[in-house]
Amino acid sequence: MAELIVKYEDKIVERVVVEKQRISVGRTNDNDIVLENRGVSRRHCTIEFNEQGAIVIDNESLNGTFVNNRRVNEESLRDQDSIAVGKYTLVFHVKESEPQSDADHAFDGTMILSTKKQKEIVEGDKRDRETVRRAGGSALIGEQNTEFKDYSLDHDITTIGKAKFTHIKARGFWVSGIQAKIVREGAVYSIVNVGRKGQARLNGEAVTSSLLRNGDIIEVGNTSFRFVEDKR
Repeated sequence: MAELIVKYEDKIVERVVVEKQRISVGRTNDNDIVLENRGVSRRHCTIEFNEQGAIVIDNESLNGTFVNNRRVNEESLRDQDSIAVGKYTLVFHVKESEPQSDADHAFDGTMILSTKKQKEIVEGDKRDRETVRRAGGSALIGEQNTEFKDYSLDHDITTIGKAKFTHIKARGFWVSGIQAKIVREGAVYSIVNVGRKGQARLNGEAVTSSLLRNGDIIEVGNTSFRFVEDKR
C-alpha cells in the first residue's frame, strides 16, 4: 500500500492512501488529486502503480514535474521521494499492508483531498503575502488584544511593551515598559525577552531569546501576534 503526503509550502494538506493502479494529479476537479494553484496544469502528471513499485509521468505540463528537485518526464519512485507540482509537494511513502474496513473501500482506493482545507491554506497564504506587501517586509499580524491589524518590522530593533515610546503596545498587568524586542539581522529575526520573566512567550513557551520562523505565535502579556516572514 502506498501513501502520498500532500504539502503546500511545507504545510500538510492531506494524506492520500492509494490502492488504485493509476491516479491523476492536476488543477481541475476531474483529477484524483486536485491541486488549486496557477503553477499546476489541468492534468499535470500521473502516478502509476504495479507490483514493482510506482512511476510518476509528467503529462507535458507547463511548469514541469520534479522528483527530489530534478525535473523528470518519467521516473520510478522510492520511499520518501518528493514530487514537486507547482507550490505543492507530494511525499511518496510505502506503507505495510493493513486490513481494510468497509469504510476504507467506500473511497474506491483513494482518499480524496479536503478541498475546503486546501482552500483555507491557500487563502491564508494569500493574506500573509498581502501583509508582507503592505509592510514592505516581514511583519507581525495582530491576533489578540492588539491596537492594529498588522505591524511592519522595519527597524533593526522593534520594541514591545506598555511604555508609550515602544513601537508595539502590549496589554497585561505584569508587562514591563519594554517587555520584548524583535531584533533584525539581515533577513533573520529574533525575539528577546528583556522584561519580567514569563511575560514573553513563543508558541506557548516562555522565551528568553529565540530565532523566529514563519507562523510563530508571539505572546506578550495578554497580547498575541503571528510572525509572517518575507519570502519574496
